[in-house]
Amino acid sequence: MVDAISGLSASSASSAASATSATQDASLGAALGTNSTLGEQDFLKLLVAQLQNQDPLAPQDNTQFVSQLAQFSSLQAAMGTNTRLDTITSQNQGAANTAVIGLIGKQATVKGSLVTSQGSGLAVPVSFTLAATTASTDVSIQDSSGNVVRTIPIGAHGPGLVKMAWDGRDNAGNVMPAGTYAVSIQAKTQDGGSVSVTQETTGQVQSVAFDKGYPVLTLDNGMQVPVSDLIEVDSSPNPNP
Repeated sequence: MVDAISGLSASSASSAASATSATQDASLGAALGTNSTLGEQDFLKLLVAQLQNQDPLAPQDNTQFVSQLAQFSSLQAAMGTNTRLDTITSQNQGAANTAVIGLIGKQATVKGSLVTSQGSGLAVPVSFTLAATTASTDVSIQDSSGNVVRTIPIGAHGPGLVKMAWDGRDNAGNVMPAGTYAVSIQAKTQDGGSVSVTQETTGQVQSVAFDKGYPVLTLDNGMQVPVSDLIEVDSSPNPNP
């Protein structure tokens, strides 16, 4: 009889524990809802649900509860840090954008291959950087249709920055009309191999756009380049007004 009662008591306790566990799981599920990512409020709901539905035969361990509170404190601190970092990042981005806007109206040298001729026969600066020594270097000027209007051989050059000027004329000596022209460089070694070239162009900054997530400069020669391609800024007026 005693065994039967003991067995009944054990069975009842087991059933009660199972029911409590099921209730706890249901309560935790309700606390979480459909959100699979834990946030500050979710963490609090879980703690409250856990306390409300703890197994009466095995109540919440104090050490475990304190550990969970410590985790919650760490979560709060981390979220606060993230918020402050986001604010600082936003402020820094705003300051950087303000500085870039200050480039409007200034002469800027950027990586690129376009130049602007005023159609008056004035010199148009052209610059580029050679990766190695060349035996021959030719500079070609193309109009908006892609036609080569001028080829300028400038001979051998050592590695580094090369500066020259195009006089705004075609191969026949005629002054080309005002507009934007493309510059291409053909640099060869003694054995005919190609030499890597980084081209530069100079123009007045007309506008700055931020729609791509980073500043993009638009020059008066039509070049649009990210601010990371900016090489030099000159505050002096445009030499070819």
